[in-house]
Amino acid sequence: MAAAPTVHIVDDDLAMRDSLAFLLGAEGLVTTVYESAAALLANVQTLGSGCIVTDVRMPGMTGIELMRRLKEMGIAIPVIVITGHGDVPLAVEAMRGGALDFIEKPFDDALILRAVRNALVSGAAQQEREEERAAIATRLATLSNRELQVLEGLVAGHANKVIAYDLGISPRTVEVYRANLMTKMQADSLSDLVRMKLLME
Repeated sequence: MAAAPTVHIVDDDLAMRDSLAFLLGAEGLVTTVYESAAALLANVQTLGSGCIVTDVRMPGMTGIELMRRLKEMGIAIPVIVITGHGDVPLAVEAMRGGALDFIEKPFDDALILRAVRNALVSGAAQQEREEERAAIATRLATLSNRELQVLEGLVAGHANKVIAYDLGISPRTVEVYRANLMTKMQADSLSDLVRMKLLME
């Protein structure tokens, strides 16, 4: 069974960390707290699924820099940024950098709970997409060069006879490759096959 998604709270203000952890915990959500962006990065391998709630202004490394570092490391996890009064330009910068949402202090409990729940749903969907991409990549690796060429032709919208002409083979042979493709890729239909290929682009 997969571990429950965790809300990772990053804030240098102890009172803010504790109040957020208490609020989310009271709603049955699993939380982990970090006093700095560096502390979270030191435990990055144990993040798992979930989301990050980070203050935008922190000593050492800001919330925006933290997001940049996570992106560089190839870690896709939804981020909610908490901003102080008058930090809207920073919040906009965070959104441009990929933040899912920003919440201004002092915030309404219902607002932060809604944002966190949305982020957890988004994170779960993101993880499912990553897992699907990994599965498709594994299947694509089993295809022969000729099967890949036929797949490219199908994705380009070409009919069997056009693919056959382009590859210098018979339409009947294209049909055989196409049947092999469907089996190897575990595709139920041509549209399923095309969707898988497009997901990898």
